[in-house]
Amino acid sequence: MVILPALLAFVSAWLITRSLCSPKSFLSIFAHPNDRTLHSTPTPQTGGLAVIVSVVIALLAAASVLALVQPSQPLLPKGVASGSLWIVVSMLLVFTVSFIDDCIGLPASLRLGVQAAAAFIIISGVGLTLSSIPIPGGLTIELGLAAIPVSALLLIWMANLYNFMDGMDGFAGGMTFWGFGFLAYFGWQTHFPVMLIISTFVAMGALGFLMHNFPPARIFMGDAGSITLGFLAGTFMILGVRDGIFDLWVPIMIFSPFIADATATLLRRALLRKRIWEAHREHYYQRVVLSGWSHRRTVLAEYGIMILCGGLAVAYHHSTDKGRLIILGVWAGMFVLLAMLVRALERKKAMACSVPDSKVAGSRETIQAMPVEDSSRVTVNT
Repeated sequence: MVILPALLAFVSAWLITRSLCSPKSFLSIFAHPNDRTLHSTPTPQTGGLAVIVSVVIALLAAASVLALVQPSQPLLPKGVASGSLWIVVSMLLVFTVSFIDDCIGLPASLRLGVQAAAAFIIISGVGLTLSSIPIPGGLTIELGLAAIPVSALLLIWMANLYNFMDGMDGFAGGMTFWGFGFLAYFGWQTHFPVMLIISTFVAMGALGFLMHNFPPARIFMGDAGSITLGFLAGTFMILGVRDGIFDLWVPIMIFSPFIADATATLLRRALLRKRIWEAHREHYYQRVVLSGWSHRRTVLAEYGIMILCGGLAVAYHHSTDKGRLIILGVWAGMFVLLAMLVRALERKKAMACSVPDSKVAGSRETIQAMPVEDSSRVTVNT
């Protein structure tokens, strides 16, 4: 039931992305080189269109096949179908506005307003709220009246942090494949069809896109892809917690390569009283590239981290309370170690420059000014 439509999602995304890579495509919207990017030629940034369209095609195919094979059997259990419809409608609303923004540019206030509206569609239409936050050790924070605004903020934050992290060839596409792949596993393991079906189609659509986006990329995902996929990831995070598929730490661990980097970078910039809404080169993955690693090497290392985090999430889910505390400790320690390794790479790079101490600060400023493959539009999505 899922396998053939999933293959269709992959093939559709691969074919549509290949078409969008062509300069002759009427839907090719180009990201032009500037002093904030690495690419030297105009590159299409409509790859997200291929991913979302492939998911919709796969969903329609799955519904059609089921209607032919089992005409009396609904695609999803009663009560779930309406919820899945609200999820898809909200996803398409976010995608449409983000795609228009990719085409002509829209005010940040309008885009944030639409994201907030989509979040409240999810909250009211599906009844999707994060009612509590588990604390390691058996404690739980009940959110009460704060559940609705906290849930909305989580959805908006996931949408935008995904966009913040979409700044390197193959990065967001890989996170989508591995992240939604692990969500599909939990949907399968708990017999939860909404998460299994949609997550599988998203993962396979992302894989088809990734065939053209892996370094060196022929096409970028664009805001329409990254913001929509981040919003959908946030939706499934809350949905899984609400319906008892997993507790909150499981999806946090799955998407932690993005969550930890974006959140830590934002907090660090806020503590240093920097303008957090401005584009910058301070994400950890950017700092690794600036320290001399190639995009291909960096993104492959990130894939390894994604797989490890997903594996820890699976182990956490199947572990005892004591085992979960240990796993959370290992997971947190891993990111502390990774942050230390990034700083070590930066120090090694600075030493390799062999400049006097009086010029080190200037060289660091030069490093910060170096172009990195990062969307200059990231800042307007905060």
